[in-house]
Amino acid sequence: MTNRVTTAMVLAAGLGTRMRPLTDTMPKPLVPLCGKPLLDHVLDRLAAGGITRAVVNVHHFAEQIEARLAGRTRPAIAISDERGVLLDTGGGVVKALPLLGEAPFLIHNSDSVWVEGIGSNIARLVAAFDADRMDSLLLLARGAESLGYDGHGDFLMAPDGTLTRRGEGGEAPFAFTGVSIAHPRLFEDASQGRFSLNVLWDRAIAEGRLFGLCLDGVWMHVGTPQSVEDAESWMRRAASA
Repeated sequence: MTNRVTTAMVLAAGLGTRMRPLTDTMPKPLVPLCGKPLLDHVLDRLAAGGITRAVVNVHHFAEQIEARLAGRTRPAIAISDERGVLLDTGGGVVKALPLLGEAPFLIHNSDSVWVEGIGSNIARLVAAFDADRMDSLLLLARGAESLGYDGHGDFLMAPDGTLTRRGEGGEAPFAFTGVSIAHPRLFEDASQGRFSLNVLWDRAIAEGRLFGLCLDGVWMHVGTPQSVEDAESWMRRAASA
C-alpha cells in the first residue's frame, strides 16, 4: 500500500443552519465568496496542492452540489450520497471509505477558507504527514491571528507536533481549520452511523498519534452571513495591497 496522499474527502453534507438565510435555498458549500462558491475554493486549492481525486459527500440540497460538480476533472470527483441520513464528520468518512481507497487521505471541510502564505498549505500538510508515526495530522491556525475567530482554541501542540486538548475552561493557542490527513487505521473498529471525528482524535491523542501543523497564512472562520462579508472585505483589501 502506498502512503502517498492523492485523494481527499470533502465534507459537504451539513445543513448550514448558522449560515441562514443564505442556506434556505442553497447548500452552504455553494454560498459564494468573492463570486465563487466555497466548494470551488476548496477544490481549486486541493488541485493546486497536488490532490487528484476528491470524494464529496452530499445531503442538504444534494442535487445542487451534484450539478455544480458535473464535468469537473481537477480534481476528479466521486459522490458519497448521504441523502438518507446525515452522518456527521466521522460517520460520513466511514460511509465513504470504500471510495477513498487504502492509502492515507485528506479530509477537508467545505467551508474552510484561508489566504496562503508562501506556497500551498495542502502541499505542506501532505509533505509533513508521516504514516509510521501519525494516525492523523491536523492543519491548525493560531486563533489570535485568524479572521473572525473568537473561540478559546482547540489544541495545545508539543515541540514534536503531538496534540492535546485544552482543558475545560482553559485556553489553547491553536484552532482546527477543518483540514486534516487521516490514515485508514484511524477508522479501525469505528462505529457505523452518526458520530464525530473527535471521537477518533481522542483515541489517537491517548496513543500519542495525533499531530498538528501550523497554517502559513491567514485562516478565516466563515460560519455566518456576516463572516462571509468580513472575509470578502479582507480578501479584497489583501488583493489590492
